[in-house]
Amino acid sequence: MDNMVSVVLNTDVKQKDADSAVVVAVTSRALFEQGPEDDETGVWKLSRAFPLLQAVQKVNDCLLEKNPAESLLLDVILITTDSQHQQLSSVLISSTRHHGLGVGKFFFSSEETFIDCLLENNVQLFLSTSKDEVLMASQKGVPSALLEARKNDSSVQCQREDLRVWLHEDLISPCDSASQPSSRHSPQRFLAQLGEIRQRFGVSDSPLWISLVILHGGRENCGNRLKALRSLGVSVDDVYCLAGAPSDPLLSLLQPHFRFNCSFVN
Repeated sequence: MDNMVSVVLNTDVKQKDADSAVVVAVTSRALFEQGPEDDETGVWKLSRAFPLLQAVQKVNDCLLEKNPAESLLLDVILITTDSQHQQLSSVLISSTRHHGLGVGKFFFSSEETFIDCLLENNVQLFLSTSKDEVLMASQKGVPSALLEARKNDSSVQCQREDLRVWLHEDLISPCDSASQPSSRHSPQRFLAQLGEIRQRFGVSDSPLWISLVILHGGRENCGNRLKALRSLGVSVDDVYCLAGAPSDPLLSLLQPHFRFNCSFVN
């Protein structure tokens, strides 16, 4: 398996339309902790990516509730380069099924080939808890982000099921100028699809919440960023112009599932 990718379909999940779905790849290390949750069943403990998968499932459920024939859905695939996870692939798959997670496919890859796996399977967003993996994927042209740790705070309990996306101003800065918007792996394409999903819902009933955070600059800079997003079909739910103020308090308040930017690629 060192130079090959093994693929397993999750037969518990209806496969998404490959031409329309937004493919989101999550690493197995982000979804499961090492060690069993239950000694009797042997299933693994859930980790940081679990709230994300819950939120993604809610978005898909709401889309299908509005239109049972909807094909613009979020398609989650699980990818692992972890040798232990690969050796225990049956436990990984059974743990995913046990928790009822909407993972469509499992990819078992080496560290040397996982980028090719992302590209060949038209992954539009790669999420990991490893900065090295995110950096590597970003440098190869795959839109990527670190999964955020979410606090177990009752004050945000009602919001937790919504998919919360933090757009960093760098995402729409000149560092994207080399990307091809028509490419299936360009940040612009992912944003356009995210915006299209958001347009399916109103202000009060949306399971997807998009925030734009501007770290520096004044109103003019903020307005330019909004125009750039709108040109891609993205209408954000709220905008924060921090003018150099620390972003950590806002991060703690909003608790996004991930912050999406292109600062890794310069």
